[in-house]
Amino acid sequence: MDSKIDHHLLRQPVEQAALDHVWIHSAQWNDLEQGGKLKVIERAEGSFLYDSHGRRYFDALSGLYVVNAGHGRDEIAEAIGAQAKRLAYVSSATMTNRPAAELADRLASLTPGDLNRIFYCSGGSEAVESALKIAKQIQTLRGFPARRKVIARKGGYHGATFGAMSVSFGRNADYFAPFMEGVSFIPSPNRYRNEFGIEGEAGDLRCAEAMEEEILAQGADTVAAFIAEPISAANGTHVPSNAYWQKIREICTRHGVLMIADEVICGFGRTGSLFAMEQFGVVPDLMTMAKGLTSGYVPMGAVAVSEAAWEVFKDSDAMLAHLLTFGGQAVAAAAALANLDILQREGLDTAGLRIGATLDRLLAPLAAHPSVGDIRGRGALYVIDLVQDKATKEGFGKGLAALRHPFIQRLSTLLEERGVLTRLMGTIQLVPPLVATDAELAEAVKAIDESLTIAEAEFGFK
Repeated sequence: MDSKIDHHLLRQPVEQAALDHVWIHSAQWNDLEQGGKLKVIERAEGSFLYDSHGRRYFDALSGLYVVNAGHGRDEIAEAIGAQAKRLAYVSSATMTNRPAAELADRLASLTPGDLNRIFYCSGGSEAVESALKIAKQIQTLRGFPARRKVIARKGGYHGATFGAMSVSFGRNADYFAPFMEGVSFIPSPNRYRNEFGIEGEAGDLRCAEAMEEEILAQGADTVAAFIAEPISAANGTHVPSNAYWQKIREICTRHGVLMIADEVICGFGRTGSLFAMEQFGVVPDLMTMAKGLTSGYVPMGAVAVSEAAWEVFKDSDAMLAHLLTFGGQAVAAAAALANLDILQREGLDTAGLRIGATLDRLLAPLAAHPSVGDIRGRGALYVIDLVQDKATKEGFGKGLAALRHPFIQRLSTLLEERGVLTRLMGTIQLVPPLVATDAELAEAVKAIDESLTIAEAEFGFK
């Protein structure tokens, strides 16, 4: 990596404009204005971003788990332009458009099992919001109007709209409570710090048993759905066993609970198959998708619904009591089709297998660092779990507490100086574009190794 941060560079007009007027979502203004952390990105290519000063960064987070096909793909840009000239928008309330119809047909052929009905929206939070509403209406139309509750997992994240935030564990009650009623949380699979103190697959299965215990505690006739990510990036990227998901599927089926798989991060090749649930041998009732659906070239999300779940609408006079203005927008659908062409033609839908194997090999020596407690992941979705004490597995906190820890802040600066942009919230996340080469990955891991060595020496790790 060839970037060196120089905070004495003169601030450019575009940077001042950003400071004055852009509300950057997850950054404190003083950090941007005084701490030199503002970045205005001007262009990107492949796995790299270039800021307004021409500094180059390896995009180790794929934007925000988004740019699966890589930056600067002419084919997607051309599809966007051509479709915008032909037709940009028609109402999704009572009609659709050609690219949206073609994309739905394509997705139905690619999604697991009978997930053949596609409801479009604008992004991941909307997809989760839509899935929750669809699930609750299905239960009512099936004759179970009392089924309103939703079970989610501790540590899970599903978005920032109100319903999606309500089923996310890290919600901010100080600002937004009370949340959506009837949401409860169960333990999530964790091979490193298992809540039950049980290792391996047995620990996973104990977490699955907690799901059934919660259904019974809430009353099975009151639970509409269970929602979870196949592999939760927000909760530390712990990879469950196949037995875990198969047990969850069996429990949901037996109790009439709809299973929602949130593939917003895991989908479209991220974990080594087009959808992560394929690897666990399980078909959910509803599946959310976004991010890699268009590789971020335009906003788009969707919910895939099983034929069995959709049947209730066919057999009744009811319409879905839900509508989104930009669902199935024609330009977004055209971008998604071009993106899928690239993913499949270039083998990027399985490139996570290569990236995962490379990261396994490159990251293994980093386990010797005194601040590294665990290294884990699947495909192009990896983390380095940072600890203050290897013996106790004490981390640096969670969420903003971890982000604000001096060691984490120093490590973040060191990585940026070495041209690596990622997310550090108790872990170092490695979620590169699926076009990342082995050489690029090696250079990024070298930068991480160097940064850890320097930060550990400064903070007295031994």
